Amino acid sequence: MAEERRGEERVPLMLDLRWESLSGKHTARISDMSLGGCYVETIGQVTVGEVIRFEVQLPTGRWMPLIGDVVYHLPGMGFGIRFRTLTEGQRQMIDSLLDYVKQG
Repeated sequence: MAEERRGEERVPLMLDLRWESLSGKHTARISDMSLGGCYVETIGQVTVGEVIRFEVQLPTGRWMPLIGDVVYHLPGMGFGIRFRTLTEGQRQMIDSLLDYVKQG
């Protein structure tokens, strides 16, 4: 069994995501998230180590911009992102979102 390297609890949720890279504009879905990062379900191509600027659509309909590093990629399935730096506002928003989903 693979060793767990995450420092925070991953919470299953479904949120729309969009990002733009050298290969074009992409839409995808987040299937789980923590304060440290998220997993993106997509057939879009990325490279491990690539810095991704992306936006996540919150349940309120607003889009929250984030930046992260691609830490692993499963071609045709998706990729994992580790958030780079979160502002205090982003951290609070993600924390509130995760609490809301866990209570749900």
